[in-house]
Amino acid sequence: MQVPIDAVELLDREYLAIRAKILELAATFDRIDRSRGDVTRSPEMIAVQQALEVLLAKEADADRAERIQRIFSRPYAKEWKKEFEMPSG
Repeated sequence: MQVPIDAVELLDREYLAIRAKILELAATFDRIDRSRGDVTRSPEMIAVQQALEVLLAKEADADRAERIQRIFSRPYAKEWKKEFEMPSG
């Protein structure tokens, strides 16, 4: 049986990658803020904000990735093949 990795060890291993991703997000938001127009009410920005709220939630939740994936996913539609003009079968 494999022993789960220690949280401190995992954070040490992933810290630089996490840091880089957060800096990339910050730079993207800075570029958006400096751009013309307003995206505060766009569905995409609302989804991004909802996802960030999931990340910042105080409760410990091992299902963050699933919750965020659901934010960015379309609801299931029975007729999705027809909608995307895909062959049945």
